[in-house]
Amino acid sequence: MKKVALVSLGCAKNLVDSEMMEAVFGEGFELTPDLSEADLIILNTCAFIEAAKKESLGEIRRLASYKKAKLLVTGCLTQRYKKELVEEFPNLYFLSIDEYPSLHLLLKEMFPEGEVAPLDPLRRVYATAPYFAYLRISEGCDHFCSYCAIPFIRGRYKSRLYEEILAEARLLLEKEKKEIAIISQDPAAYGKDFKDGKPSFLGLLKALDEMGFYSIRLLYLYPSELGADFVDFVSKSKSIVPYFDIPVQSGSDHVLKLMHRTDTVEGNLKLIKDLKAAVPESYFRTTLIAGFPGETEEDVENTVAFLKEARFDHVGVFSYSREEKTAAYYMKDQVEEEEKERRRLLYLEIAREISLELNRSRIDKVLEGIVVGKEDGKYFLRAAYNAPDDIDGDILFTSDTPLKEGEVVKVRIERAGPHRLIGVRI
Repeated sequence: MKKVALVSLGCAKNLVDSEMMEAVFGEGFELTPDLSEADLIILNTCAFIEAAKKESLGEIRRLASYKKAKLLVTGCLTQRYKKELVEEFPNLYFLSIDEYPSLHLLLKEMFPEGEVAPLDPLRRVYATAPYFAYLRISEGCDHFCSYCAIPFIRGRYKSRLYEEILAEARLLLEKEKKEIAIISQDPAAYGKDFKDGKPSFLGLLKALDEMGFYSIRLLYLYPSELGADFVDFVSKSKSIVPYFDIPVQSGSDHVLKLMHRTDTVEGNLKLIKDLKAAVPESYFRTTLIAGFPGETEEDVENTVAFLKEARFDHVGVFSYSREEKTAAYYMKDQVEEEEKERRRLLYLEIAREISLELNRSRIDKVLEGIVVGKEDGKYFLRAAYNAPDDIDGDILFTSDTPLKEGEVVKVRIERAGPHRLIGVRI
């Protein structure tokens, strides 16, 4: 019996690949969380920004020290730098993303005595909680934002077949998944690569909404893809969570143009305003890039003003990372690292003040959600307020009676900080 361990880095889309990889192993193999006893270690890497590349390289070196195991490196780092990696680590195995259809053949070559099957999106070993799963609806991206390497790693946008998505959704319901999160580099572009653009993103959401999930969360929504029909549908939906993850990246039209974004500050503010009007009890998350090439002090002031007007519940800020092959890599007026950090901290401080104000306004309100954990006698709740990726703040509460993970409960909020709500079950 050969034992297999898998280490997954990066985003939820990468995690889905990892879950599919674990499911290819049949008779003759056993999955293990213990790296020291593994005969095979699979490392699924990330290479989105420089920090992710360094982490992935560090993990390759760390895992290569387990001399008992063969090490197979997959994922984005291998897709971008396979030639260089093979030269640096000639005794390891590497499989790029576009080679995934042949994963089972490589594994059979490495372990002839074991049974392996081809990757299948309908066959996964879920790494998430029993009541939750990610549902990926596409691959790649067509936006070619000037800072982003994703199109060079994952390729052009390709929608997953509509019937296959629905088949997986039905399977998730059979496995008693109460909550799913729709993931894609650009979910709202779903179907645009189909003939006549049908079925569309909205058509897919309507079908999923009728299935009976407790909650469906949408992550990473490109703002210019969302129109009035989306706003109207979400306001009336049965299970779409009123949580909008809209990464705007900047609050300055000058910088948005440099980023090759198709949205504008005015358009983004209107979208947020329309969603808040249609769904009053809604929550908003965004990400910003600090220190983009050519970002001036005026742009910084405009972004601060944008944050104060938009009033996001959750904000993540990243210092600009200069990525090879992207248009921004070659831009003039690159910002010094120290200045990037100053701007990053400024945006975070403004966002923190806003989050604290919004959270304090929720005192005495009742939130419904899923029990997702327990610590020191208190429970954690996931409501519309916070996504399952541990980026947002959390909700901590007490209960007079014991609870199990996956239960749906209601909590009255009694106290609030910038990144935590504290309450009691009612």
